[in-house]
Amino acid sequence: MMQEGNQKDFYTLGLYVHVPFCSSTCDFCAFYQERPSKKKIESYFLGLKKELAGLTLDRPVDTVFIGGGTPGLLKADELDLLCGLILDRGLREGVEWTIELAPNEVTVEKLKVLQKNGVNRVSLGVQTFDAQLMNALGRKHGPEKVFKAYDSISNVNFESVNLDLIFGIPHQSLSQWESDMQQALELAPHHLSTYCLTFEEDTAMYYRLAKGELSIDPDREAEFYERAWAYLPEKGYTQYEVSNYALEGYACKHNLNTWKMNEWIGIGPSASSQYQNKRWKNPSNLEKWIIGVDAGFSQSDYEEFKRLSNTDLAEDAVLFGLRMNQGINLNAIGDRFQISTKYFDDLSHFFEVLSNEGLANYSDGLISLTSEGRIRADAIATEIPVPKEPEI
Repeated sequence: MMQEGNQKDFYTLGLYVHVPFCSSTCDFCAFYQERPSKKKIESYFLGLKKELAGLTLDRPVDTVFIGGGTPGLLKADELDLLCGLILDRGLREGVEWTIELAPNEVTVEKLKVLQKNGVNRVSLGVQTFDAQLMNALGRKHGPEKVFKAYDSISNVNFESVNLDLIFGIPHQSLSQWESDMQQALELAPHHLSTYCLTFEEDTAMYYRLAKGELSIDPDREAEFYERAWAYLPEKGYTQYEVSNYALEGYACKHNLNTWKMNEWIGIGPSASSQYQNKRWKNPSNLEKWIIGVDAGFSQSDYEEFKRLSNTDLAEDAVLFGLRMNQGINLNAIGDRFQISTKYFDDLSHFFEVLSNEGLANYSDGLISLTSEGRIRADAIATEIPVPKEPEI
């Protein structure tokens, strides 16, 4: 746990649990998934129980996020088992506990099981309310399923509800995007996540892009971004990260934990972790993950593994921190990770240039991106100076 910097007490700890099962694959989705079967689900739970039991954590978990895949594909009794395994690990009082649900997998029985076990936040994968755009994304339900699912979630009365929306869908107009946001606000969720469609390798949409059937229009995407940035705050939703908006007090703690370069443990196939100056990713294959779990996971069993220096963490704290509207404090990052002043001199010069170009706000070590800077955030990230000086 960052023992070089003695920052242990400042770190919150997140737990991510990946449920890899999906009945079908959406055309845009690149997350690891498996078609469910009784045997696979049984094997998954045996592996999950063993992996969770083998964890040695130095403090209780502050946030839990169950993602996928489609966690809601599990039956009510299986969700009950999943939650029980998580509870056995020890959660801090007041933990934020989120589960992702697809509209066509929501039932009142499942929701009540989740709430009984302590799940207090639901993230509903709406993506769009437009039937034609749903079809373009390869979604297997219509708008009526979204409204029915949301009604069920509201009636069970979770503490917080998020809606995921996607923009930049092929042939989507700005008016369709505005309509999606308006319909989302009519449901009055506590939180909204708005993501620009990305064409990930090995997805149906990527292959259509490669064949020239689809195209990417950065100017059009910028219009969608800017419309959300203007519209949602007018309706009371504060933007706190490039893609995320919340009513006061409802920002997602689990995601903030990541963007602030704290620590998290990922459980299940393809799940990633950052803990005690190490970062690793479990195998993106159910059978290989189970083999690793049974063997106790040596370094070679992971799909990815890296030991992190303080310079690695400082660099990522800058990259991830700039996604947040509040930006970063260079002096605080330097103190936290004990990085040489030379690196921050280079960073200061870099952000002074960005400030002069209207892409960043920079004053006394406090840095945040402007609206234009946020649109170009990915490009800016590739240009940020990398620490070269040794740690002091």
